[in-house]
Amino acid sequence: MDKICYKLETFEGPLDLLLTLIAKNKLDIFDIQITELVNQYLEQVQAMQEQEMDVSSEFLEMAARLIYIKTVSLLPKHEEAEQLKRELSGQLIEYRDCKRVAAMLGERFSFDSYPREPEKIEPDRRYRGHHTPQELYAAYLSAAGRGKRFLPPPQEAFTAIVSHRIVSVSSRIIFVLRRLRQRSVQSYTALFDGILDHSERVATFLAILELIKGKRVHLNGEQNPEIKLINGGVRHGD
Repeated sequence: MDKICYKLETFEGPLDLLLTLIAKNKLDIFDIQITELVNQYLEQVQAMQEQEMDVSSEFLEMAARLIYIKTVSLLPKHEEAEQLKRELSGQLIEYRDCKRVAAMLGERFSFDSYPREPEKIEPDRRYRGHHTPQELYAAYLSAAGRGKRFLPPPQEAFTAIVSHRIVSVSSRIIFVLRRLRQRSVQSYTALFDGILDHSERVATFLAILELIKGKRVHLNGEQNPEIKLINGGVRHGD
């Protein structure tokens, strides 16, 4: 095949260059002669580089691909080369058809202007989503919980902080004496049974100390101390 000389053109990509070479050499796109095509492709890429044209990596990648196909086709078993050639032919045919359709559209339509003014479309604000009852219930609980977070906390929430029950020591002295008059000797811990309020427990402890100080009760033992009523709990001098 005689060497074809033509002026350099601007190609959109390596497939565009290959289609141009196939058309100029009148090659069959369904059975590409890689040996005849690869040399002219490399010459074209070299000419582009010599004229300092921007040669993208796509052109160089296609050059490496063509050289690989040519190398594989020289092997005794070149099934791989045939497969690679079919893949390349498929890409070229697809690219050629896309160029033809784009040219037809370019002739029929002009995309530089829009002949009709855009219409104002009112958006449909109706919600058309579908949700299960479980999803709706979960959404309600979530919304209700967020609403409660904006409400002030109830008064009971501050009870343990700003208010407490006031228990007088004198009232607990009367309590201890009544218990001991029912049974003159009792366990020290028994006097605190059933008392959960902190103020009441402190007042009971102070009441026992006051009774011991006034010698109205006596505390015995260390491991399991017992409280004993003295003289009926009457203070000396009363």
